[in-house]
Amino acid sequence: MIDVLALCAFAGLLIYAAGSDIARLIIPNWVSIAMAALYVPAALLAGATLPEIGIHALFGVGILAVGFFLFAANIIGGGDAKLLAAASIWTGFAAFTPFMFWTVAAGGVMAAAILAARQFVPQTETNPPFVNRLLQGKTGIPYGVAIMIGGLMALPSIPHLSISLTMP
Repeated sequence: MIDVLALCAFAGLLIYAAGSDIARLIIPNWVSIAMAALYVPAALLAGATLPEIGIHALFGVGILAVGFFLFAANIIGGGDAKLLAAASIWTGFAAFTPFMFWTVAAGGVMAAAILAARQFVPQTETNPPFVNRLLQGKTGIPYGVAIMIGGLMALPSIPHLSISLTMP
């Protein structure tokens, strides 16, 4: 039961971050902080040892350092870097490969779709404001959506908290 609650919190925070990124191109800091902080009690209740939790935290710090350089190179946003690091604490080494595979795949498809839409879809007053903002060439890509997809696809692989997605 704890596994399901922990994974629902993880998924809920990812979904909230993606929605915020689409609507405002901002991922609030509290989302990444809450995600990172919730991992510790969730992992403890699921039977992880303190050294295992420490390794996951160090892994997240390493991903945050990589994210910092990607942000400095203007490749991803600061909120994206923090969300990626917070989600990486949950995945650890074991689920990082599927997490990154799905994040990169979803990000590529989404970026291609948005770039195509910027060429072919006109901005109109009838569009919601966030759609017109995404259609502007000056704005970024809401990569929080790709991180959400990667995180959700990696759920079955997350150590100590994995759930079976098959029907009994």
